[in-house]
Amino acid sequence: MASNRVKADPGVLLKYLQQRREAMVETLRQMVELESPSDNKAAVDRLGEFLAQQFAAAGGQPRFHRQSERGNHLQADFPGADSRRPVMLLGHFDTVWALGTLARMPWRVEKGRAWGPGSYDMKSGITLMLHALTALREAGGRLARPVTVLLNTDEEIGSNTSRPIIERLARQSAAVLIMEPSAGLKGAVKTARKGVGEYCLKVTGVPAHAGISPGEGASAILELARQLLKVSSFTDLKRGISVNAGVIKGGTRSNVVAAEASALIDVRIARVRDAAYIDRKLHALRPGNRKCRLQLSGAINRLPMERTMGVAALYVKARGVAARLDWKLNEASTGGASDGNFTAALGVPTLDGLGGVGEGAHAFNESVIIEELPRRAALIALLIEAA
Repeated sequence: MASNRVKADPGVLLKYLQQRREAMVETLRQMVELESPSDNKAAVDRLGEFLAQQFAAAGGQPRFHRQSERGNHLQADFPGADSRRPVMLLGHFDTVWALGTLARMPWRVEKGRAWGPGSYDMKSGITLMLHALTALREAGGRLARPVTVLLNTDEEIGSNTSRPIIERLARQSAAVLIMEPSAGLKGAVKTARKGVGEYCLKVTGVPAHAGISPGEGASAILELARQLLKVSSFTDLKRGISVNAGVIKGGTRSNVVAAEASALIDVRIARVRDAAYIDRKLHALRPGNRKCRLQLSGAINRLPMERTMGVAALYVKARGVAARLDWKLNEASTGGASDGNFTAALGVPTLDGLGGVGEGAHAFNESVIIEELPRRAALIALLIEAA
């Protein structure tokens, strides 16, 4: 049952957040300077404790999903004035940057941007979450509807420990808002993402002396090369399929016919139905040299986030919210994947790319446009009420 709570006024909300722009930059600074590489549990957990305090101060009820090897995932539940299903705000606070990166890539504010490791991907998105939720509470005393925040610690390395939690909470939600960075400097949200898979193709050959008895051997390297030529032919850009062998290993010495070789193969697909198609193609590979054996492992890890009716309808709501803030919100698709792939594959309306506007994800020029922070937070706040 809906409540009689008055919805937040867009102009008032935006003005409030504009007045808090420096506070938002400070929040972002604190997070960036708490480095949190995916593979360092102690460092990630330090940031998690800081974030739990921040979300508690914003009115949430934080709790951890504790992990033995990876960082503890953080959930914060916000009660609402009505009984609608919650909106889920989803993000991650692990980064690709090793501990100590700040020494050569320090936090700084310069040329209208905030710079530093993880600033764009995606600590700015968490900053926006916090300040959007705070603004809604300031506007009405409590949120119009329940909100579930989930921040995981292994997104950059596959979300293996957090995926069950993500999917369980998403099934309980009316919509999922992904706080990953926006697409491009114009701040487009993402309504489609490719699915991603990783496979390992291993070839076992027959070793032999390359000079004395080369004919007795069967080169695993040569067989792998033949196979990768075939694998590369599976790429169909018009269909949205790309297959790339990115890491190759093999052999022991130049004078030995190689007994083993392997390749890591990245697969991207734009349509859910192509997951089974490309999997069949890879498993149908057969050795050209009968002395060699092939072994394939791996799978599609994330199905595509397709632009379904539910995704499109959520984008229309977001575009309407942006119009109330006097700006045009565009949409985009991307070849990269996020945890939004998981939630969209469940059929839950999902909108991605609601985080910071900037550039340089996983790169030395990682930065966020400061001027965009208040407007972006206002969009998230109003979309929570509209979704």
